[in-house]
Amino acid sequence: MSAQPSVTASPSGAHRAVRFVLPVIVLAAGLLAWELVVRIREIPPYVLPAPSVIFLTLIKDWAVLSQSLATTLLTTLEGFVAASVGGIALALLFNQSKWVEYSLFPYAVVLQVTPVIAIAPLLLIYLEQQTAVVVCAFIVAFFPVLSNTTLGLNSVDRNLAGLFQLYGASPPQTLRFLKLPAALPYILGGLRIAGGLSLIGAVVAEIAAGTAGAGSGLAYRIAESGYRLNIPRMFAALLLLSLAGIVIYGVLALVSHLVLRRWHESALGKEN
Repeated sequence: MSAQPSVTASPSGAHRAVRFVLPVIVLAAGLLAWELVVRIREIPPYVLPAPSVIFLTLIKDWAVLSQSLATTLLTTLEGFVAASVGGIALALLFNQSKWVEYSLFPYAVVLQVTPVIAIAPLLLIYLEQQTAVVVCAFIVAFFPVLSNTTLGLNSVDRNLAGLFQLYGASPPQTLRFLKLPAALPYILGGLRIAGGLSLIGAVVAEIAAGTAGAGSGLAYRIAESGYRLNIPRMFAALLLLSLAGIVIYGVLALVSHLVLRRWHESALGKEN
């Protein structure tokens, strides 16, 4: 009597489906409860708008909110690019010269622990408004890139470093073929953190700037809506900010996965 071969389905597909469905269910349940509470208790929109009202406001005010979203995203992108280039470049310099690291790293820490809301008004005095806002986004996002890249470059396996030295590799060759590949997961991790922080820095700086007009970002729209008791628009702007942050993190996480998926354990585990 021949035994029937048993077929075991891979749980990865079901696991991914569960990870996607469960948050959607929780979100739907939360929105439904919110909608019911507002309708049953007849809470006015200027106190707490229902999700349906927020969605309608988002559609109605899309022309204004989309321009503000574009302004905030542009500022975020500029701050993120500056932080990425500056953080990685300075970390490479630290790795090549410990004297430079000992001299400058404490000031990077001071810059990180100083609240950006306290720095923004000073920057707005000495710099142009848009430049000051970008600098605030840069300041907030800079340190995670610098610290993660520095950690990655210093975490190279000593045996491999000794092997490179044994074969007479020059410092640029060691950096290119050993240290940078080993530090790449750390660098990408720092970039994922910096993406969200640059958005936070842009929002804080826009609030500190407090300027109106067509070039205003979402942070100003939130403050303006609060002053005018247009709470549905405030919630709509907050929703756009949250979605922007999720998209930024998702894009950077996807880039990290695509870069690491063929060789690094952190990404290989997600394929199984």
